[in-house]
Amino acid sequence: MDIITDIILRAGRSAVELALFVLLPVMVVMLSLMRLLEAKGVLDRFVHALAPLLRPAGLTGLGVFAALQINFVSFAAPIATLTMMESRGASDRHLAATLAMVMAMSQANAAFPMIAMGLDFGLTLALSVVGGLVAAAVTYHGFGRGLSASEGPVDETLHHRVAEDAKGVLDVINRAGAEAFKIAVGAIPMLVLALVAVMALRSSGAVDLLTRALAPVLAAVSIDPALILPTLTKYIGGGTAMMGVMDDMLRDGTASVAMLNRSAGFLIHPLDVPGVAVLISAGRRVAGVWKPAAVGAGVGILARTVGHVWLA
Repeated sequence: MDIITDIILRAGRSAVELALFVLLPVMVVMLSLMRLLEAKGVLDRFVHALAPLLRPAGLTGLGVFAALQINFVSFAAPIATLTMMESRGASDRHLAATLAMVMAMSQANAAFPMIAMGLDFGLTLALSVVGGLVAAAVTYHGFGRGLSASEGPVDETLHHRVAEDAKGVLDVINRAGAEAFKIAVGAIPMLVLALVAVMALRSSGAVDLLTRALAPVLAAVSIDPALILPTLTKYIGGGTAMMGVMDDMLRDGTASVAMLNRSAGFLIHPLDVPGVAVLISAGRRVAGVWKPAAVGAGVGILARTVGHVWLA
């Protein structure tokens, strides 16, 4: 019983420290910046400029906005945009392409805090864009080709607050701070549970047993066996849980910054059990296209993975 209690307390302490001292400050700054650019109309102009260029990949103006949200806010931020697309008449084919792009891209709630761990954010962002476009294109023109392409009257106006004076700016910042706090605190339960599970698996020797069993296979394809733990955590517990495990591994020397950057392509994205569950809650039609979107996202993640292995 003492061992279990010790594991829970250590996991809880690590989770709270990571959420409040790493995730929260980064999310406050980035969300405030994003919301101010949004309120000043900068993002509107950016979206309108890019939308015609990205149409061939199956993305609309709202799809471009979803890409900005996943890369600079959090993996849950595009939910509102996907809901908006569904309610405003976007076709199933466009919804699938946008969902695939979101699931293949780097999630800001994991990527930004991991900059402090040594993540090359410039490379991660560039390959995130490449992977997202690949995912959207192969879904729209391939895996989702059988989906309905009929659209209703599509309204792509972005409705948001404005910041025309000092009071408006302060209001935007305060709301962004509250949003960041909600994200950080909301991550604590999943972080605690994931870290408890990981520490328990380590203490029981299950991770060492699995690592020894898979080591010959992984060595044959030049994959570090140390990636087994963060990979299992990521696909079962999500990106934030993986971030906690990777932080712990970097501190105790079982992982390196080089390994982090080489593995960022298949570790930092929302195509995992919690991520898919949250994203498909955006609406009935969004949930209905998740299968072709997930396959397309897998292609995009593969492109990102190859890029990180070659360039990191």
